Amino acid sequence: MEKDEEPRGGKELEVKIYSIATSLTESIIFLDETGGSRIIPIWIGPMEAQAIAIRLSGYPSPRPMTHDLFFSLLKTLGLRVEKVKITDIVDNTYYSFIYVTDKEGKKRFEVDSRPSDAVALAVRFGCPIYISEKVFEKTQVLSKPITEGEVEKFKQELKNLKPNDIISQLLDSRQLRNPGRPRDKNATDSREEEEEEDDEQA
Repeated sequence: MEKDEEPRGGKELEVKIYSIATSLTESIIFLDETGGSRIIPIWIGPMEAQAIAIRLSGYPSPRPMTHDLFFSLLKTLGLRVEKVKITDIVDNTYYSFIYVTDKEGKKRFEVDSRPSDAVALAVRFGCPIYISEKVFEKTQVLSKPITEGEVEKFKQELKNLKPNDIISQLLDSRQLRNPGRPRDKNATDSREEEEEEDDEQA
């Protein structure tokens, strides 16, 4: 849908990717509030985490992945991603939008998206990532370490822990507000299938 104005989300805060923790069945991306002390964890699918991590690593994929295809398609059509924004969380599901413009910036298109897909495109276009302030208020938040030593130790813990362990070992602390495990929309399918299989075998 073409938009002349941006009506969604209210006050927006820029974030950057702080770290990614991944396993065979699920992953967590940690988004760091730029100029602030808060970090938001979002559970996403392993494939989306891989798409983000590959781009951040600087090593190109031998063949275009899905998000590479969208990147090339938009560029070929003379469009670019201006920014992406996580706008809300409802029933433990995050919602976001991708803001696409033409080269002159005269036309803007607001595209509904899962946060993982939005971030995967953002890292390819090198555009800003934003989160609405109300999302910080409605979801679980970690406090960012202060010293360089604490930051490095925290990042190592995030890399070494399995996503299933993070709730008990990191998020289950006084830094955590609001229970639950907010997820990227549709990122739960593989985990739910595994749980159903376990129940059948029990």
